[in-house]
Amino acid sequence: MKTKRGRGVSYAKYGYLFILPFFIVYIFFTLIPQLMTFYYSLFENYRDGLTQVGPNFVGLKNYVTLFSPDNTGSIGILKYFGNTLILWVMGAVPQIVIALLLAVFFTSYRMNLKGQQFFKTVIYMPNLIMAAAFAMLFSTLFSNVGPVKQILLAHDLIDKSFDFLTMKIPVRVLIALMNFLMWFGNTTILLMAGIQGIDQNMFEAAEIDGANSLQVFFRVTLPLLAPILVYTVITAMIGGLQMFDVPQVLTNGKGTPNRASMTMVMYLNNYLTTSKNYGMAGAVSVVLFLVSTGLSLFVYNSLSSQYKDTDRKRDQI
Repeated sequence: MKTKRGRGVSYAKYGYLFILPFFIVYIFFTLIPQLMTFYYSLFENYRDGLTQVGPNFVGLKNYVTLFSPDNTGSIGILKYFGNTLILWVMGAVPQIVIALLLAVFFTSYRMNLKGQQFFKTVIYMPNLIMAAAFAMLFSTLFSNVGPVKQILLAHDLIDKSFDFLTMKIPVRVLIALMNFLMWFGNTTILLMAGIQGIDQNMFEAAEIDGANSLQVFFRVTLPLLAPILVYTVITAMIGGLQMFDVPQVLTNGKGTPNRASMTMVMYLNNYLTTSKNYGMAGAVSVVLFLVSTGLSLFVYNSLSSQYKDTDRKRDQI
């Protein structure tokens, strides 16, 4: 006797309905503006005094100009990209390393620290301060009449000619320090959440097998934390490439000394506010987007390769 099989209920359509608002917002507020930016980068559109030139279609001329040497023989966009990369490495590498160590420290099942909520609040508080306000505070502290220089002078550690805000290395160190202080708390909380999501039985099994703390960290914690760590590094890198407010305020938008702290977004902002060259600004935006995408893919493939190999070996077993 044949029985009629009932049709199963599919709830997939409800899932699509829930994620539909995200795609609508993304299309109208991210994808379309990105396509329009690329479109406008193909036009000559700027102000010459009170005269508006363009928009005139010039093809890839803006990109050729962007990568052409200036009067000094240097290519500006490459110099500013190098500045941005150096400032990001100086701030992000210590940020991720220290955040990872703090996350392991706070979530250690052996130490079982009390008051984790308090520590989370304290380390996250610098992230609540506006970057511009943070930069103004450091500008005041490290100025020629600021307390930091006066203390160092009083102890004969520097001479009067030393100026934190007009010297290449001190300016870069201050920018990296501010970015570190503002973001290491957020990174620590993300990594703590990732570690707390790992099954504690894994740590107990490793301890029973005789593994020490370093072996547990490198063979259990890091491999299982890889997805969160990859996400953290990529988001930190994208944020670093878009660095703007801290060096802008600290150097009054000049990137002193000798544009050694001029970042890519500061360079982009100069085209928008000074020369009103929207075509060149669009070209810089497109280049910045392509660089961010390429570096993100490189970092993702580099950091997640070990994680993928572990999954592949597990599947084969």
